Amino acid sequence: MPILAFTLVFSIMNASMFNVVMPVISKEFGITPSQVSWLLTGYMIVYAVGSVTYGKLADKYRLKDLLTFGLIFFALGSIVGLLASEYWMIVLGRILQASGAAVIPATAMIVPVRYFSPEKRGRALGTVAAGLALGTALAPIVAGLVTSFASWRFLFLLSIIPLLALPFFRKYLDNQRGKAQKIDFLGGILLGGAVALLLLGISQANLWFAIGGIVLLILFIIRIRTAAEPFIQPKLFQNKKYSFGLFITFLATMLSFGMPFVTPQFLSNLNQLSPAVIGLVMFPAAIISALMGRRGGRLADEKGNSFLVYTAISLSFTCFVLLSIFVGASPYLILFLLMFGNMGQTFMQIAMSNTISRTLTKEQIGVGMGLMSLLNFISGAMTTSVMGRLLDAKETSFHLNPFAIHKGAFLYSNIFFALAILAAVIVGIYYFSFSTTGGKTELKTKLKERESTSTTA
Repeated sequence: MPILAFTLVFSIMNASMFNVVMPVISKEFGITPSQVSWLLTGYMIVYAVGSVTYGKLADKYRLKDLLTFGLIFFALGSIVGLLASEYWMIVLGRILQASGAAVIPATAMIVPVRYFSPEKRGRALGTVAAGLALGTALAPIVAGLVTSFASWRFLFLLSIIPLLALPFFRKYLDNQRGKAQKIDFLGGILLGGAVALLLLGISQANLWFAIGGIVLLILFIIRIRTAAEPFIQPKLFQNKKYSFGLFITFLATMLSFGMPFVTPQFLSNLNQLSPAVIGLVMFPAAIISALMGRRGGRLADEKGNSFLVYTAISLSFTCFVLLSIFVGASPYLILFLLMFGNMGQTFMQIAMSNTISRTLTKEQIGVGMGLMSLLNFISGAMTTSVMGRLLDAKETSFHLNPFAIHKGAFLYSNIFFALAILAAVIVGIYYFSFSTTGGKTELKTKLKERESTSTTA
């Protein structure tokens, strides 16, 4: 698990650290902001589709072989980007990186479920959450340091480091694989095309891309209902708890993407902070959430997923309400409030990963957890696109929260207040989906597991 968390840190860092240098790349190659955004858009599309594809392949091939393939492609893309002399070569390098790096989040969801019993799974997922939080925290700091002392191209070198973990994966992972089965390549292509066009439609605000994505999605649904061995079994979605879990995770991801997207905007526009100082303001909260990941996993194991969900939402709700009131205030106060939100996000990720994994059979784990990762990317793309459009307005005189103290910050206050409302909605959906019966059922399950362990001993 520590080795997996190590590689996850670099995968997450690589996904976002190029955001900091996009203006520099745009100026160097003489391209527009929309053109340079392909560094993020292209990576995100391949990364999202790759996560569910690797999850599907994990049902047939050994994880150690998939990781070998993925980490080599991750490094190959880094070399292409490092040596690129044209902008299209940089985009190609990022796409190759994503095609390899996508194996890491897919593996991070599969390993805790495949190799850890339900009563110990929370701790393993806590390690994964810590890796995610640490990667998110380090990305802007590392990008800033590297570009301060050297060229932005050296960011590509960091993605070669995960190759050091490959011998350990080959040693520690066994030869376990799922049942041999045919892969529905047509279904996979339809799903990949649908996701790619939908993400392009969202990120580029293009209606035709979105329509194309919907058409391919309809064709994909028809395909999985008619194929003998579909890419995704339709009965997976007949599992109501799994479907509700995906929906709740989709909404919760909006909270996770919303805060880190909006926070740099208001710290820059309202508090007049430089990018380096903004990174320092956001860094402590991300580090604390990484350190608390293992603690969150233990809470899930000891007190149940429902307890951790309510704890996570309480922390997030508190953070968003207070940010809605005090946005524009002292950066030191903002630094403190962000700690609540970051811990809430980490705890929610652990709880929902644990909850969803328990609704799946062993044969469904790979593709089921891969779909969860896929929806996270779609949700994140939607959230950043919508919030970006809202922030284009610059300011507004309308305010949802009557207690907001800074008149020039009503636009940001409204966004955080809306996120607080969304957090409350998530609690309601989770309660009626899982806790009305889930609380008692979860407790009974834990008691049975302990009795079984005691009897075996």
